[in-house]
Amino acid sequence: MAICDVCGNDYDKAFLIDMGGRGGTFDSFECAIHALAPRCAHCACPIIGHGIEGGDAIYCCAHCAKHAGVKGVADRAPA
Repeated sequence: MAICDVCGNDYDKAFLIDMGGRGGTFDSFECAIHALAPRCAHCACPIIGHGIEGGDAIYCCAHCAKHAGVKGVADRAPA
């Protein structure tokens, strides 16, 4: 069995993730997200979807991107 790098759980279904030199051993996607997901430049929540890029930063949603001054972003496509 392998031990999760985040929670320390010794689990027989643990898995490895390698992200170009960053990664680890995890017992769940929750722990992998906690350790590896990028964080919103405005609110710091983990970004588990596509996110919105503006300049050199990534945001979890258009609201956060707009709050940081990114122009021309929306959470929903206009009808």
